[in-house]
Amino acid sequence: MLFLFTDYVQQHWKEDAFFGYQFLNGVNPMMIRRCTVLPDNFPVTDKMVFPDSRCSLAEEMKKGNIFLCDYKQIDGVKTSLINDKKQYLMAPLVLLHKTPNDKLMPIAIQLKQKPAEDNPIFLPSDSEYDWLLAKIFVRSTDFSEHQLNVHLLRTHLLAEVFAVSLLRNVPMVHPLYKLLIPHTRYTLQINFLARKRLISKEGVFTQFSASGGEGMLTILRRSLSSMTYSSLCMPEDIAERGLKDVPNFYYRDDGLRLWDIINRFVRGVLSYYYKNDLEVQQDSELQKWILDIFEHGFLSHPCPGIPQKLTTVDSLIKFVTMVIFTGSAQHAAVNSGQFDYGGWMPNTPISLKLPPPTKKGKATEETMLKTLPDVNTTVQGMATLWLLSQQSSDFAPLGHYPEDHFSEKTPGQMIKNFQEELKALSAAIKKRNKDLEVPYTYMDPEKIENSVAI
Repeated sequence: MLFLFTDYVQQHWKEDAFFGYQFLNGVNPMMIRRCTVLPDNFPVTDKMVFPDSRCSLAEEMKKGNIFLCDYKQIDGVKTSLINDKKQYLMAPLVLLHKTPNDKLMPIAIQLKQKPAEDNPIFLPSDSEYDWLLAKIFVRSTDFSEHQLNVHLLRTHLLAEVFAVSLLRNVPMVHPLYKLLIPHTRYTLQINFLARKRLISKEGVFTQFSASGGEGMLTILRRSLSSMTYSSLCMPEDIAERGLKDVPNFYYRDDGLRLWDIINRFVRGVLSYYYKNDLEVQQDSELQKWILDIFEHGFLSHPCPGIPQKLTTVDSLIKFVTMVIFTGSAQHAAVNSGQFDYGGWMPNTPISLKLPPPTKKGKATEETMLKTLPDVNTTVQGMATLWLLSQQSSDFAPLGHYPEDHFSEKTPGQMIKNFQEELKALSAAIKKRNKDLEVPYTYMDPEKIENSVAI
C-alpha cells in the first residue's frame, strides 16, 4: 500500500505524539537535546507537568527522560509584512518527556524567552485551542530555524563554500579533486537559483515567510557565529546533544551508519595517496583548499574546531567525510521531507498573523484560523516546498560516479566496495520501514543525491 504522507499528517498533526516525533524524524532533527538542568528562563514546576505526583522533573532528568528545544536564536528577530499585515514569530522553549512506552511527548511550551505574566507556560492540560495554538507557534518557528539555519546555511551554503574552494585551489589531477568533484554537481547552479527566486527581494521566502527580509539576515548571522565543527560531524553532534540512546530515532540510526560507510570509503582512498602526516602537511594545494574554506566560508571566525590547516591524515579524512556527508546525506535528511510535513499547512505554517495568547482560556477555533497565514501565503509556501522536495530529473545517487575520475585500480575497487555497503544499508532501511507506522526514507542511500542539487 502506498503511504500517503500528507494524508497522514493531516490526520495526526494535532496529536502530541506526532508533534514530538517530528523533532526526531521530521525535517529538522537538529534542535532537540537531552535536558539535565532547566534553563533559568523556563520556570516549569513539577505541579505543572506531573500533577499526579507520580514522578518529578528532577528524577526524570536524572533518568535521561527530559528533552529541550530552545529557539533562542530567533529571539527579537524582526518579522516581515505580508499583504500589508505584521507577522509574528516567537522564540519558544519546548520541554519533552520520554514516556515509559518510548513516546516523546511535549509537556510544557513557553513561547517567548523571558518569563512574564503575559507569557504563560502552556501545558497539555490547558484548553484544546490554548495548547494547539502553542504547538502551532512552535512549528512555525521551527520552519524558519529549519529553512535558514539547518537547510540553507548548514547544507546549501556550506556545500557551495567547499565546492568553490575546490575549483579555485585544487587541480583536476589531484586525488582530492577526483574524490570531491561528483559531490559538487549542480550546487553552484541551485544556489544561484535559490538566491534569485527564494531569498532575493522578490523571492518567495522574502515575501511570504515571517522571517523573510531583515529577519533572515539576523538568523543567518547568528547561526553562523554559533556554528561548531563538531555539530557538522554527526557522531559528535549526537553525543553532544545526549541523543545516543533515544528510541525510535531513525535519523540518528541511518545517519550514523552512513557516516561510517562514507568515512571508511574516504579513509581507503585518502590513505592510498597520503602515506603519512608529513605528506598532508606538505601538500600546498590541500592547505590552500582548507584555508580558503576557513577564510571565506567561516569568515575567519574562530568557529570552534574548524581547521585552518590540515596536519594529519586523520584530520583530512574526518574533514572530507564531513564535506561529503553534508552535501549528500545531511542535505537529503533536511530537504526531502519538506512537502511531506509542510504539505498540510497547519503543521508547518510559514508565517502567522496574530500574536500568541497572553492569557489562558481565551483561544478558540476562530482564533486559530485567524492566526494561520492567508491563502496566498499558504499556496506560495506549499508550492515551494513541493518543488524543493522533488528528485532532480538526472538524479545521481550517493556513491554512483558516472564519470571515471580515478585511473588506478585500487580507488576503483574502493568505489565498488562503497556501493556494496550503501546497497546493504538501503536493504536494511527498507526492511525496517515495513514495520513502521511512518516509514523513514530520507536517508535511504538509493534516495540520497551525491550533491546538493535541488
